[in-house]
Amino acid sequence: MFNPSRDQVRQFFCESWRKYRQRLPLQGAEMTAAELILEHPEYHALLENLERALEEEFLPERGQTNPFLHLSLHLAVAEQLSIDQPHGILAAYQALRSRLDVHDAEHVVVECLGEALFNAQRRGGAIDGAAYLDALRRAAGS
Repeated sequence: MFNPSRDQVRQFFCESWRKYRQRLPLQGAEMTAAELILEHPEYHALLENLERALEEEFLPERGQTNPFLHLSLHLAVAEQLSIDQPHGILAAYQALRSRLDVHDAEHVVVECLGEALFNAQRRGGAIDGAAYLDALRRAAGS
């Protein structure tokens, strides 16, 4: 999924969760997605209802977090950590892990990535990898 639509992303997470619950084989990113979903029980009911998942709108101005964006950011962070890209992210993450549990450390990285994406959108350009890594290093205290 290099440039999936909104509905494809939602279907992917719902399908990964369905397959996990039914003990069906998971392939590739579905395994990581299921692990991430397990860490977010607040999303389980939504992910078990594909129709609702496809229709629901999540508006920040109403104080709502989009669970699909949140899970997608987690998935991106998992990939970045697995290949240490941008180079140095793994060291910053390990510094976070010295004082936080896995999930809380991942949330710090997710927040930094979300901020980098927001800034890139606002500028109308690509993510500034150096700024992303700098923000993560500051958050890690390194």
